[in-house]
Amino acid sequence: MSERVVPEGSRQRRRPTKQGAVLSEQLIVETALRLVAQHGADALSVRRLGAALGADPSALYRYFRNTDALLLAIADELIGRAQDGWTATGNWRTDLRSMGLRIHAIYVAHPQAAVLGAYRTTGRPHETRAVERILGILRSAGFPDALAVRIYHAFVDQALAFAAQDAAAKALPPAAREGDEQVWQSVYGRLSPDTHPNIAATFPLLAADMRESGYPFALDLTLGAAAALLSQEAPRA
Repeated sequence: MSERVVPEGSRQRRRPTKQGAVLSEQLIVETALRLVAQHGADALSVRRLGAALGADPSALYRYFRNTDALLLAIADELIGRAQDGWTATGNWRTDLRSMGLRIHAIYVAHPQAAVLGAYRTTGRPHETRAVERILGILRSAGFPDALAVRIYHAFVDQALAFAAQDAAAKALPPAAREGDEQVWQSVYGRLSPDTHPNIAATFPLLAADMRESGYPFALDLTLGAAAALLSQEAPRA
């Protein structure tokens, strides 16, 4: 794609596509998400998107100046979906935990898109709303601004890092994913306690735990550490 994007208010074309839908930014993003889920990163091409939408590929330039802009919109769409239906309880730990789990879950549900965009900063409406909400939760709980920013940074990076890792594993071909899982039995399960006493002693627990994401426990550790820091701040208030 090239630098020919048209501002939202200046788009005049409202004729339906060959599929009978009116072209819009949201429709393009939703179609791109579907294609990426089916075909991976190669789906983000003007030709393939145009064919899926039943529209002239050049029409996409009116909405996104290039494929990177589309990728940022896809990443922002996932952030928005993570927030759909979320409501604050007033308990900062409960609210941050539910927000983190939602972010992780939506990326893992769209593994191909997560691999492409979990590490990007979009600057788009859904992302800015999430940043505002998370900082609001922390500041309302009494965290000083400098500490709120550092916890926000750790919280978001942890959620996205685990999401990217777990999504990448889920995006593996089934044979590769199954092979990775079998390594715990075929290699770690056969290690001798004479050479690897700690693995041998914990193996049943280790093999079972490694089948699941480590994110929920890591999130709880982070929130526990944040609570300890907040308690240290209380006497200063």
